[in-house]
Parts: sequence; structure tokens; C-alpha cells
Amino acid sequence: MASLLIQEIILFFKYSYNLKKHIAIIGSTGSIGTQALDVIRANKDIFTAEILTAQNNADLLIEQALEFKPNAVVIANETLYPKVNDALNNTDIKIFAGRDAVNQIVEYGHVDIVLLALVGYAGLKPAINAIKAKKNIALANKETLVVAGQIIVEEALANNVNIYPVDSEHSAIFQCLVGEYNNPVEKIFLTASGGPFRGRSTEFLSNVKKEQALKHPNWSMGNKITIDSATLMNKGLEVIEARWLFDLKPSQIDVIVHPQSIIHSMIQFCDGSIKAQMGLPDMKLPIVYALSYPHRIKTDFPRFNFTDYPSLSFEKPDTEVFRCLSLAYLALEKGGNMPCILNAANEVAVSAFLKDSIGFMQIPEIIEKCMNNISFILKPDYNNLVETHTETINFAQNLIH
Repeated sequence: MASLLIQEIILFFKYSYNLKKHIAIIGSTGSIGTQALDVIRANKDIFTAEILTAQNNADLLIEQALEFKPNAVVIANETLYPKVNDALNNTDIKIFAGRDAVNQIVEYGHVDIVLLALVGYAGLKPAINAIKAKKNIALANKETLVVAGQIIVEEALANNVNIYPVDSEHSAIFQCLVGEYNNPVEKIFLTASGGPFRGRSTEFLSNVKKEQALKHPNWSMGNKITIDSATLMNKGLEVIEARWLFDLKPSQIDVIVHPQSIIHSMIQFCDGSIKAQMGLPDMKLPIVYALSYPHRIKTDFPRFNFTDYPSLSFEKPDTEVFRCLSLAYLALEKGGNMPCILNAANEVAVSAFLKDSIGFMQIPEIIEKCMNNISFILKPDYNNLVETHTETINFAQNLIH
């Protein structure tokens, strides 16, 4: 990673001479993307939206483009290009279409930081391209490190690129590490709300519907990540992501259920001291920290009041009922392309559940079958991971059909 001193010098001049940070938001119409634009809207003297991309939501992309006037937009669904082009034709905004355009636009010269806000495996290629183009990354796409953690870390080191975590849990760990330099970390605690089904039995979960699973108690997120939260797979993916972000062993990463979602995660150091990062559950907080690091900029977000939360509770996750978390730990221990298999199988299973094709408890069953049957590769390269992803997708879809 680039030295902290160099980053501070660069940001000092940006702030001192009112030079804006040019942000590429890959996935601007999703939950993270729209909240990032809220941050930019409130800090127009510091940030500007340079690139906006969307998969299918052409209407919102057009609305965003007309407000923020980025240099370029990309609609990944090529059939929607005429609609976007017609709406923006009288502006100076460059308009592109297709998945390849999304992967390539991150290399654009005027971009200072790429916010990867899209969901799933689709974030991998633009992440690699951005890093090779020496663009710093604000990472909200955990699947990038789940699928190809070794490759991403090696490329970031080789290109002197910083990766700033946007997930609230990883942002919390990152914030707790600032100022600790080389003080040894004994372990970290990733907190989990427990989702909408905390404390429920296997029998209950066998009959739940997607409408129930999409009612998260604390966070407002997209459908896929909300289902992942309900199965605890989201926490499993975060465990794998944390291993690569913070260079930890699986045994150093614990998950603890914290229903109030006020403590976003904690670090225990070698002397036994624990540092925690706290705040209201609001994704704009980690977004603004990632975009403005190492500075903290003033916000008007709601403030936490201790008297509103007279008690904070903690409990162990039930990995016998919520098996996705234990499967994620198993994939991390196994290494190689196993996390890639886990992620691809989960994407198919969650999509099927959202289409009412399978039940809630079939999600971990499909993932486990994929992990037991897909070809294992101990030291995969990028092409191996692409092949693994495709093989797993096909296998999982056949299981469902």
C-alpha cells in the first residue's frame, strides 16, 4: 500500500487548494451508490462524481447524470443504451454501454478513487483493472476479495494502490487500526445484527418467505445482501474479506451477534485491550470516511445518544441453524478456489430464493453440494477463477432445475 505520509501530502494539497476528488461510482443506482451520491451532494467543494455506471436502472442513471453532470456514464445492459443516449444526447456527458465498458471505464485518467458499489462477482474485473491503472479503491464489493483475495492484494501492493473498506464492519476495524502502527492484533470481532431471524429454529426457517427475509431490522440494503444477512452468509463473506484486508489468520477473526448494530466491530490487541468503533447504523459514515481518508470531514448525520441505548447485548451466532457462516469459515480454511465456489453457489442460490424457486434452508444445501463437487485448485490464477465461477454457476443451476 502507498505510504500514509504520501497520501497525507496529496490530500493536504487537495484540501488546501480546493482540488476536488474525482470519484468513479461503479454501481451508482444501488444502495451504496445512491448514498455515496448523497455524500457528494453534501460536499460538492470536496468531491465530484466523475463516472457513474448502472446495470439496468436507466431511469435513475439518467436522473443522476443530469444532476451531477459526470464526465461519462455506462449502462451495462446494452439494450438500454438508446434510452440513456436519447436522454443525455444534448449534454456533454459521454455515454457508453456494455459490461466491457464498465470494466474499462475505471481506468479513466481523471479518476482519483474508484468506489466499487456493485454487488457480486461482477465487481472482480473492474477492481483488477482499476488497480492496474493505479487507482485507489473504496471497496464496498466484498465478493472481490472473497473470490480473488490473493490476486487483489498482490496487484495492490505491486501498483502502490490503497484499498479503503466501505463495509461498516471493515471500516470499523480500519478506523481502530489508525494510529496503532505495528502493534500486534490478537484478534478482531466482526459484529452481526443477526438479521430478521435471530433466535429462530431450523423448523421455522424452513417455511419463511422472501418477504420476511427482506425485512432487515437495522439496515436498508439491496435484496441480495439483505438475504445474505438473513442467512449470515454476509458475515461469512466479511470474514473472508477481513482475512485479506488485514492479513489475518482465520483463527483471528471472530463473529459476534450484536442486535443493536451500534458497535460496528472491534479489535483486541496483544495486551488484551479492545478498541471498538461505534455509531448509528448509517452506511454514509463508512462511505465518507473511505472517500476522505485520512481526513474526517464535518457531516450533519444524526448523532448517537447513549441514553437511547441503555443496554448493548452480544451473543454467539448459531452456526448449526445458520450454516452459511460455518461454510464460509470452511472455505477460508480450505483456501484456493474454494471461496470462489462458495460465492458463486451463493449467488445462484440467493437468486433462486428471490424467485421462489427454492426454500430458505436450501441455500446452504446448494452451497455445500457445490463445495463438495466442484474441482478444487489450490493456487488458482485469474483464468482458473473465471472457470471455477462458470463451472459452479452451471452446477448450482442444474441442482435447482
